[in-house]
This record gives sequence, structure tokens and C-alpha cells, in this order.
Amino acid sequence: MWQQAEEELSKDKYLKKLIEKYGHCTINVRLEDDYFEDLCSAIVGQQLSGKAADAIFAKFKKTVIEITPEAILKVEDQALRNSGLSWAKVKYIKDLAKRTHEGSLETKNLSNLSDENIEKELTAVKGIGKWTAQMFLMFTLGRADIFPSGDLGIKNGIKKLTGKEMKPEEMEKFAERWKPYRTVASWYIWRNLDNR
Repeated sequence: MWQQAEEELSKDKYLKKLIEKYGHCTINVRLEDDYFEDLCSAIVGQQLSGKAADAIFAKFKKTVIEITPEAILKVEDQALRNSGLSWAKVKYIKDLAKRTHEGSLETKNLSNLSDENIEKELTAVKGIGKWTAQMFLMFTLGRADIFPSGDLGIKNGIKKLTGKEMKPEEMEKFAERWKPYRTVASWYIWRNLDNR
């Protein structure tokens, strides 16, 4: 899927070695009819290791039984809290469910929107910030040109790659060389840190 990106990025002196070392990018696009469950999972997983996030999400699924806005809105806040969510995440999941139920966020239409519009729609939801929106764009929708300059792994990875500490604006400028495949470049940078 990312063959053209890998060919182009192989011309870059920084990424050439990483592509040779780690092989093909393994980001898969998850085309779905509705991204509501993915967004619930993204909120649950914020600031948690993958293993912890998976365990809590499994409990959350048992609690709500059906992951729909309507089902979540019927569940008591305390029951969601008992499934392992923090109080903040209970509030965020309920806000996501409410917005989706009311139609102010169309989770079924997200894949038809531009990157910018998806980010705008998602960051209107309590608890979904720029980073979560970018992870959704990259790892769920497989959008090719996302560069999460606010991500700590990217910051550390760029430092490891270049030997220089950079501010987010400097990283963004540096990453211009990887357009229109900054998602794939980011994957290799993370991979080089053994984060994925």
C-alpha cells in the first residue's frame, strides 16, 4: 500500500537507512461504515500503554454491551467509571456519544472529509485534541501526509535521527522534505525508537 511513499522516502538521507532496516510500513487503512467505536477506543487509550488501553476497552465494551451513542448515553456514569475509565474520560465518551447522537458529529461521514475538516470536527469533542485527531487520521483512515509535531516520540525520534533537539515548528519545517508522505516518515521515526 505504501510502496510509492517508501520509494520516494528512500531518496531521503535520513530515512533511507530506516526503510532498509525496518522494511515496509505496516499502517493499514480501516475503512468502516461508522467510526464511532474507533473514536471511543481513541479516547479510552489516551495516555495509556497499548496493553492497559486494550484491557480497559474490553471492560468498557462489556459494560456498554453495544458501542453506539444511544447505548452509551443510557449507561450510568459510575458504571463507566467502574469499567476503568477516569472521570474525565467518562465525560469525554459521553460528549462524543451526545454529539454523534444529535448529529453534530457525523462519525459515518468522516472518511469523506479533508484532513483539516476531520481534525476540526474531532477537536470540537471534549477530550479529543489535535494529537488524538492526528492518530485517527494516520492509523484509522491511513491519511498519507500527517505529521504529529507535538508527539513526544516524534520529538525524540527526530533527535535520534538528526542529533539535534528541535521545537515543534522546527520539526514541521524539517519534515517538509517528506511531503506528501509524512505519515509514513513518522511511522519509520517511531519504529526507530522501538515504540511500535
